[in-house]
Amino acid sequence: MFTVTKEIPFCYGHRLMLHTGKCRHLHGHSARAVITVAADALNPQGMVCDFADINAAARELIDAQLDHNMLLHRDDPALSWLRETHERHLVLDEHPTAETLAKMIYRHMQAKGYDVVQVALWETDSAYACYSEAGMPRLL
Repeated sequence: MFTVTKEIPFCYGHRLMLHTGKCRHLHGHSARAVITVAADALNPQGMVCDFADINAAARELIDAQLDHNMLLHRDDPALSWLRETHERHLVLDEHPTAETLAKMIYRHMQAKGYDVVQVALWETDSAYACYSEAGMPRLL
């Protein structure tokens, strides 16, 4: 099996309402999505796929919904203020953790037809969460 990996930086804000530490407050991250795609054989160009194609497909979700956006759980009381002031935000049914974002990006890439092995979401320079489907090898 061949794999290629593309890193895509973006920024987002969130808070984790049920967290007991500092992350319970509104804050932001300079994140990196690290997307790994696999193929059993190379295409006629000798590649799994073009890095630019991975970037374009992932950016459809990242630019439209995640980048420079406030990501909040549907029960977050801050939503009313964001709606009243017409601030950009995304309401999630799950808590907006790095794990949730990794899964969102994974599922988006899968729906675009990519054989995604794993998506890692680096929330800081020293912390990341990964999502992969059962049976797929973890690469990081």
